[in-house]
Amino acid sequence: MARPLLSLLPLLLFSSPALCAVTITHLPGFEGPLPFHLETGYASVDEVNGVELFYYFIRSERNPKEDPLILWHNGGPGCSAFSGLVFEIGPVKFVTSKYDGRLPSLVYNPYGWTKVANVIWVDSPVGTGFSFSRNPKGYVVDDTITSKQAYEFLRKWLVEHPQFISNHLYIAGDSFGGKIVPIVASMVAKGIEDGHYPLINLKGYLVGNPITGEAVDFNSRVEFAHMKIFINQLENCVYALKGIPGNYKVIEFLRDVISRTKNNYYIINIIIFCYYMLFYYMLLLLYITILTKYFN
Repeated sequence: MARPLLSLLPLLLFSSPALCAVTITHLPGFEGPLPFHLETGYASVDEVNGVELFYYFIRSERNPKEDPLILWHNGGPGCSAFSGLVFEIGPVKFVTSKYDGRLPSLVYNPYGWTKVANVIWVDSPVGTGFSFSRNPKGYVVDDTITSKQAYEFLRKWLVEHPQFISNHLYIAGDSFGGKIVPIVASMVAKGIEDGHYPLINLKGYLVGNPITGEAVDFNSRVEFAHMKIFINQLENCVYALKGIPGNYKVIEFLRDVISRTKNNYYIINIIIFCYYMLFYYMLLLLYITILTKYFN
């Protein structure tokens, strides 16, 4: 019989100061017992405010003792770790079908990363998913605090799972995790230098579609636009607008944008605006043509 999600509620109420965990053998919507080892639990990362981070851990389906350990951070900030498990790299996924009022179905994903790695998904920052703070002040965090809490979580998790201390560790994540992952990796590396216990076997970090910093992310769109020939498309847009009366101001504006492309990181929005204007004028011309034929 499937164990309801409410069975996780006691963890909210009785989590220990260090770490508490349970093994989950069934999930609602998944037929039969899970074909992999799933553990969920909490780790305390701020005893002053009572901050508890929730996690999902799935052992490697190949060789847990030898395969690497991955600590995964989702984006947002505020995207639940569960989304990373079922929508991205986990061994289960939703069955895509029209909603009929029943519980969504889960099926096994044969392409999950747990085929070759042990993976921890953590609900971070606090307030994400099942993670919580007993004191409202604990919810006031920034990227640095979030990273420190992730590092504290990792250390406490490894203390309670000593069999994975020697495994190669990779800090990973996507989207907004691109800001958190390098900071956590740096903290782990510094902890290794300072001899923090446990001695973590850090091998690297990886980020997918990461946010790194506004100056880099937005300005790099110009280079991307050149690479994808969007700039040529913008010039074609100007050429097309020449044939439509009354567009001289728009044309002058777009030409100015082209001449200053290297310093204009709103280029993608301008291109969208350009095509929107073309679409608008095409509809307007079509409308005028239909009216002219109708009244004639």
